[in-house]
Amino acid sequence: MNVSAPDAARSTVNQKRELRRVLLSSYLGSAIEYYDFLLYVAAASLVFGDLFFSNMPPVVATLASLSTLAVGYLSRPLGAVIFGHYGDKIGRKSILVITLLIMGVSTALIGLLPTSNQVGALAPILLVLLRFIQGISVGGEWGGAALMAFEHAPEDRRGFASSFAQAGGPTGTMLAAAVLGLFALLPKDQFMTWGWRIPFLLSAVLVAIGLWVRLRISESPLFVEEQRKQVASGAKAAIPLMQVLRQPRALILVFIALLSPFLFNSLLNSFGLTFAKSNGLELSSVLAIQAAGGFACVVFQIVSGALSDRFGRTAVMTFGMVAGVLFTYPFLLLTSSGEFGKVLLAFVVMNAVAISPMYGPMAAYLSEQFRTGSRYTGASLGYQAASTVGGGFGPMLLATLIAAANGMGWGYILAFTVAIGVLSALAMWVLGRSRSAAAAATLESIGVGSS
Repeated sequence: MNVSAPDAARSTVNQKRELRRVLLSSYLGSAIEYYDFLLYVAAASLVFGDLFFSNMPPVVATLASLSTLAVGYLSRPLGAVIFGHYGDKIGRKSILVITLLIMGVSTALIGLLPTSNQVGALAPILLVLLRFIQGISVGGEWGGAALMAFEHAPEDRRGFASSFAQAGGPTGTMLAAAVLGLFALLPKDQFMTWGWRIPFLLSAVLVAIGLWVRLRISESPLFVEEQRKQVASGAKAAIPLMQVLRQPRALILVFIALLSPFLFNSLLNSFGLTFAKSNGLELSSVLAIQAAGGFACVVFQIVSGALSDRFGRTAVMTFGMVAGVLFTYPFLLLTSSGEFGKVLLAFVVMNAVAISPMYGPMAAYLSEQFRTGSRYTGASLGYQAASTVGGGFGPMLLATLIAAANGMGWGYILAFTVAIGVLSALAMWVLGRSRSAAAAATLESIGVGSS
């Protein structure tokens, strides 16, 4: 039966409307998840040392507080495996609802925790437990949000579409920094007593908004088609994780390729905050700078995603890695100045020219490395494994390097970021060559392009 022109036009309009809803869902959901996750990063970097490790010397308390960040990152690969499996088996949409609920509850509970002055050692234990649960949640969230945008979009717009899920991250950072910074304007005793808790409790309101949006979108059409094919074939579907691990080359190379983006993100959004505060900036000023950097990142990540549709994911992401290496020294120099304007410039430029080109195309880049039936698992696991190493342990490693003897901390950081940047760029190049060779072999096998 032929489809009339008006019916075809209505179908196109409906598809575009649904795509806009999906992009909004991916963006808002990621923003809320990362508001929760990165609110903890900011609080751990700036205030949790005094609240939950008050029985330790100040320097040791700061390091202990930062070390709890690693707990959240360590649990992210576990979340990727658990929720990736079910996202590939039962669908992307339902898993996104579950992860958002888990994150919202755990974050709100952090806002209700007693401090070490009230319950002693139990306080940091409960903090670490809730951070672990946060990590499991965000480990499953990212893959679903990215894939929903990627799999609903036309093939030539997937970089642009999936960048909205990526842009949710800096939006969450910006929102977390702005809200925490607003309450940091309270007198210090009030902020340390109850003011820091309110941003965590506000998570419950944001989660309600996110759920309302997510429940109104449709399932991924590529996932639905994959399920239809499996039913038609009658074959028993393989376990998604096993599909990924049977051909581990892509997973290993993706992991290496993403180390550099996560390391640079740690340089800015965890180590950079502590470094700026230790060089004389007030807490509220540091958080305002982080919010401004997050805004720049939102805009330029979407621009970078669109550019990757035209110039390729590898080209845009490699540009960001090179820019990050070149701007590391100026970033440290400006951040150490203790002057608001210079530190603001450092954060905005680093976010715009380095972080955004690396992160904007990342969701599409990862999604393209795996088949639909195991894409949630493969993309999530590659992303979260790299985030655990580069993001979870990055702040502690950078803090150790900057504290190195004989004033060589900056030199160590520069050498380290250059080495990781080169390694990541090389992994992307090798993976790109492998995919090109595989595509050429496939075309030759079906008689396309043969003489």
